[in-house]
Amino acid sequence: MRKIALIALAAGFGMIAPAVVMAQTTTTTTTTTRDVGTDAWMKIKGAWNQSKGEVKKQWGKLTDDDITEIEGRRDVLVGKLQTRYGISKEEAEAQIGGWEVKYKSN
Repeated sequence: MRKIALIALAAGFGMIAPAVVMAQTTTTTTTTTRDVGTDAWMKIKGAWNQSKGEVKKQWGKLTDDDITEIEGRRDVLVGKLQTRYGISKEEAEAQIGGWEVKYKSN
C-alpha cells in the first residue's frame, strides 16, 4: 500500500490540515504454459554439444557446417531440413516434433 497525502479543509476551523489516504495497488499474475515440444527443445538446446550427434544421426544429409550453424535453434533446424530434404515447413516441423518426443524419452 502507498500513502497519498491530500489537503482537506478542517471542519469548523477554516484551516487547512493534511489528511492521509491509503491507496491500494493491484497486481496481475499471468501464468504461461509450455508445451512438451518446447520443454524438450530447451533440453536439446541446453545440451547442444550432446544433442548435435543425435541430430546428425536422425538427419544424415545435414552437414557439419549445418549443425554448427543451427546452434540449438529449432527454427534454423526447420530451415535446414527444408533445404537439404526438399520438404515443406510443415513436414520439417512434424519430423522435429516426432524426434523431440523420442529424444525427451531418452
